[in-house]
Amino acid sequence: MSIRHGLLALLERGPRYGSQLRTEFESRTGSTWPLNVGQVYTTLSRLERDGMVAQDGEDDAGHALYSITDDGRGELRSWFETPVDRSSPPRDELAIKLAMAVGAPGVDIRAVIQSQRSHTLKAMQDYTRLKAQALAVEPADRDEVAWLLVVEQLIFQAEAEARWLDHCESRLVRLAAAAATEPTTSTSRAATRSAASRPSTHR
Repeated sequence: MSIRHGLLALLERGPRYGSQLRTEFESRTGSTWPLNVGQVYTTLSRLERDGMVAQDGEDDAGHALYSITDDGRGELRSWFETPVDRSSPPRDELAIKLAMAVGAPGVDIRAVIQSQRSHTLKAMQDYTRLKAQALAVEPADRDEVAWLLVVEQLIFQAEAEARWLDHCESRLVRLAAAAATEPTTSTSRAATRSAASRPSTHR
């Protein structure tokens, strides 16, 4: 998640102060990725250092305002126009957990998969309920439309994860079946090799 670009997008709508940016960011994303004020101001400081935002006085309550600069607008346009890079995907805890569970002593990997599947399906149901609530009335503004897009992405992500878990379980079943037949196959091959190496008694 790019906090810096999210803040730039909000600042393009006009000058904002830190806690205002946090509130608008969470409103736009439905608090899916909550921020604290410290993260916001740390990011603003880096953006200011990089020439993408500048302090723009204070509001009536004495809050320090920040505005986007031309360099910031260029960076924001580039972000919108450039596909999200998938060549270096972020670490996924679930994928790492299953990879490490394969062959780990004392770990029932099928139980791990089943437990995760139950959690994932519950999350998908919760997201679907949120979507239904959002669609009960026509979205009133772009923040509500943005939240709808986010919650739909979460639903699709959960659906994909559930399908992947089904695939993992099926693969494990196939591997277990292959392992069960492997000793028999090895014995048969050994017997064949042994028979082939014995001298023939036929003349």
